[in-house]
Order: sequence, then structure tokens, then C-alpha cells
Amino acid sequence: MSFYKILLPALFLAISCSPVKNEQKPAEPEYEWDELIDANLTKWDNYLSFQHQPGYDGTPPKDENGELIAPIGLNNPNYKVFSTFQEGDDTIIKNTGEYYGCLITKEEFKNYHFQLKYKWGGKKWAYRKNLLKDSGILYHSVGPMAAEYWRSWMLSQEFQIMEGHTGDFWSQANSAIDIKAYKPESNLDPLAHESQEYLPISMNSPYRNYCLRSGNYEKPHDEWNTLDLFCFEGKSLHVVNGEVVMILKNSRYIEEDGKEIPLIKGKIQLQSEAAEVFFKDIRIREIDSLTQKQQALF
Repeated sequence: MSFYKILLPALFLAISCSPVKNEQKPAEPEYEWDELIDANLTKWDNYLSFQHQPGYDGTPPKDENGELIAPIGLNNPNYKVFSTFQEGDDTIIKNTGEYYGCLITKEEFKNYHFQLKYKWGGKKWAYRKNLLKDSGILYHSVGPMAAEYWRSWMLSQEFQIMEGHTGDFWSQANSAIDIKAYKPESNLDPLAHESQEYLPISMNSPYRNYCLRSGNYEKPHDEWNTLDLFCFEGKSLHVVNGEVVMILKNSRYIEEDGKEIPLIKGKIQLQSEAAEVFFKDIRIREIDSLTQKQQALF
């Protein structure tokens, strides 16, 4: 069994020594989830910035006259990047990706298990026309919008959703975290692995602000992927289709004077990043600890 395989706690039926007529599967764990999807997305705000173009350099976009372009902003009703539709019993979010931005939970969360399912759509826009499809879960999100390079998201930690890279980590703005990973060489990136020591990952780290997940467990484009994010007191686990792909701890952000501030709660953002993607079964539950198996990973 892979070290990275995570088994959620389950209750098993007792099996007697006498012959069994009907073999029964183990019971599913009973959790109390807070469902985060409804038809009108009432538990979410949305923010849209710009339709970034190839060659974008991170500076505030300007028009042909050199004037700054204002971002689309918060909950602008004239743009329908995020919408819902019904498919059987499932309420599904369609994220067109046409403009950079995000859905943002109205509520902040601390110490939780967050879960969603996603699959890719067919469209890509502007900046990502010739690049991989991209999105992400931004957790422990705090502060104002447009806090970093893309001028689209809050300071946060990122659980990457990307073709061939789902589970990677990015620090957003001045966030920082420690990840069990191989040290990079030359122009290579750090690579997560449970056998390694923790590396500090941030914009100012010698190991940079990006880390690759330990392996690729994404399903084909027409299939739903299940992502689980466990966060507890500054520790987190990125789990892709049942496989733990990254072990992280000491979540924080770093102020201009170098002071480190714990970053252990905040809102959750789902990125719109120039690629069409669908989400369903988004839910969250509070936890009062990690399981023994999860704790052993750290």
C-alpha cells in the first residue's frame, strides 16, 4: 500500500465464523457536512479582475491610451463567469474561466476537511490558449482582493488544480508554508515526498514559492476527480482521488519587516483562470483533530 494512500475512518460490521449468505460492504463514515452549493450560490461571493492576455507581466493592465483599467470587481451582475445547472440530483457549478477571478466563501473556516469534485470543460481563453488548463483551491484566504501578481485573488495558500499538476502548491502573495519535499537543483522545482525534510516555500524562500505534488493521480478529462483538503492548526494535506500528494505545516504569512504571522483560518476561493471547469459536491466539515494515520504523516 502506498504511503500516500489515505483511508478515512470507517465502521466495519462484525463478521461471524458461521457461513455468510449476503456479503456486506463496510459502512461509509457518517459525517455532518455543510453543503456549499445551491442553485443561487448563496454561500459565495465572486470577484473578477481582467481577461489577461499572453505576455502579461504582472503590472496593473492599461488601455491603448495608457490609462489604468479598473477590475470588474465584486459581484458584478453583468458577468456570468460562474453559474449553476442541474444534472440529475447534482447541482453543478460551471466556471467559464473567461475572466481571471474567483468564487469566495462568505464565511471563514478553521480546522476543517474540505471536499469537492471537478472535471475540465473544453474551452480555454486568452492567456491560456496554448497552455495547460488551470484553476485552484485557495485556502486560508485573508485580506483584500488583488493581493498578488495576477491581481485577482486574496493572500492565501493554493491547492493547485491543473492538467497534470493537480495537488501542487503555490504561495499566493506573501504567504509561506513548510513542505516535505526534495530540494531543487538548477532550474528544477521542489518535489513533494514524505521521506524528505521540510522546505520553507514562499516568495522569498531560496526554494521559491512553488512545489510539485508527489505524483499525478488526475483522471481523464470526462471523469470527475475528488479533492480533499485537510487543515488543522497550520498543518494541511492535499489529497487527490484518495492519494495524499503533499504534506504541509507551519502555514503563515510574512510581513514587510520579516515578521511571521500564523495563517490558520480564512475564506476559501475557487479560481477562474482562463480555462473552463466544472465543480460539484462542494462541502466542508469542522474537525477537532487529524486522524492518527494523518498525524503520522507529519
